[in-house]
Amino acid sequence: MEHHSSLSVVQAGIREGKLNLRNLAEEYLQRIEELKHLNAFIEVFNDEVLQKASEIQEKILAGKGGKLAGLIIGIKDLICYRQHGVSAGSRILKDYVSVFSSTVVERLLKEDAIIIGRLNCDEFAMGGSNENSWFGPVKNHADNTKVSGGSSGGSAVAVQAGLCMAALGTDTGGSVRQPASFCGVVGLKPTYGRVSRHGIVAYASSFDQVGPLTHSVEDAALILEVIAGHDDYDSTSSTLPVPAYSKNLNFTGKKRIAYLPETLQSEGLDPEVRALTEATIQKLKDEGHIVEPVSFPYLDYVVPTYYIITMAEASSNLARYDGVHYGYRSPNAVDLESTYKKSRSEGFGAEVKRRVMLGAFVLSAGHYDAFYGKAQRVRRLIREKTEEILNDYDFIILPTSPGPAFGLGEKTDDPVVMYLADIFTVQASLAGIPAISLPLGNNTQDLPLGIQLIGKRFGEPELLAFSNYLIDVTKNQ
Repeated sequence: MEHHSSLSVVQAGIREGKLNLRNLAEEYLQRIEELKHLNAFIEVFNDEVLQKASEIQEKILAGKGGKLAGLIIGIKDLICYRQHGVSAGSRILKDYVSVFSSTVVERLLKEDAIIIGRLNCDEFAMGGSNENSWFGPVKNHADNTKVSGGSSGGSAVAVQAGLCMAALGTDTGGSVRQPASFCGVVGLKPTYGRVSRHGIVAYASSFDQVGPLTHSVEDAALILEVIAGHDDYDSTSSTLPVPAYSKNLNFTGKKRIAYLPETLQSEGLDPEVRALTEATIQKLKDEGHIVEPVSFPYLDYVVPTYYIITMAEASSNLARYDGVHYGYRSPNAVDLESTYKKSRSEGFGAEVKRRVMLGAFVLSAGHYDAFYGKAQRVRRLIREKTEEILNDYDFIILPTSPGPAFGLGEKTDDPVVMYLADIFTVQASLAGIPAISLPLGNNTQDLPLGIQLIGKRFGEPELLAFSNYLIDVTKNQ
């Protein structure tokens, strides 16, 4: 199957008669079947994809196609799509069919995107390896013995393996960026509030954001342009106008960029990740940009702060899954109390139960101030320090993950080790600002490595344009 690097190439091919969208959709469906061992898809919408492809082929040829006409995209199994299943990778939502579409899905469909299926993910987005899904782990296409990253592992592998052109994931603490790094694709987390959360199964409501995974910055910019914007159904969505991100990807001038020496000195940092980060910094200096070290004294606190707050929010958000209203109900229940206990005990996986219980603990009367209240105060310090750095610099550059994709089962026995893998992604999440992972190299085992850029609040136009430039100048690094 021919690799299509961007939507603009596909659209041009259709207009010139070199490509047929239905044939392209059939090729993707066939490839999904051939690579089903990767376990990226939970469900594939075969018949409707082919029907939609024929319709949109005609719209493109008639010059009436939307911005995303011809884009074959997968959606993470947390994103509601009317009359389609959504399970959040969990037994507790087994066989649940959504009665409405999320705002992001409505906006994709309005611009003629074709949704090919729903993608595997860590249960309720809780995980960094996509090994916590009730549907089993997702395997990395670069090496099937390695994890895909999480929680949007299915989304990353689907793009990596050429099972669709792009995918939507959700990023709470790095769940778009980290799998993007492990799989060698572009992964963008927008500013908190830039994209509506309406119709997204909640994990931690003050963090969750939908973001695209793509082969190119160009496609990430175009998808964001479509899904971003205010939504009356989400009071946290921003009323700021949405720029034409895809039309402003040409970068000129020189930038001031900060790097955090604490990240490069981090004990768990893989030597090849360090080398790639240092080489990228040197390349930027050679290109005439100012790249300077700036101390970030809170690096050791970002992971505990993030997990205390998100577990508390998860404990609250997941209270609705009680075996009464909808979803899984234990067949062993005999009364109301046993319905609650058995349905939740049997319906949730081990990691979800761990986070719900820890969240309930930090919110309890005797521990609220010592844990949750203190974590909120530290979150404010982290946000203020990060914004202080970005007042003096245009971007912050750092690794996306401490290392490449690790082995399946390698970290499942020690949750703390797994949590520490988020050390470089949660800073942007705590601060609520945009960040992107760029596939800038591979290690000696040919596993992908990602470099992360953090931008200013609602600074996606500059972040995307500079990311496009950085990929271009580091191609031959």
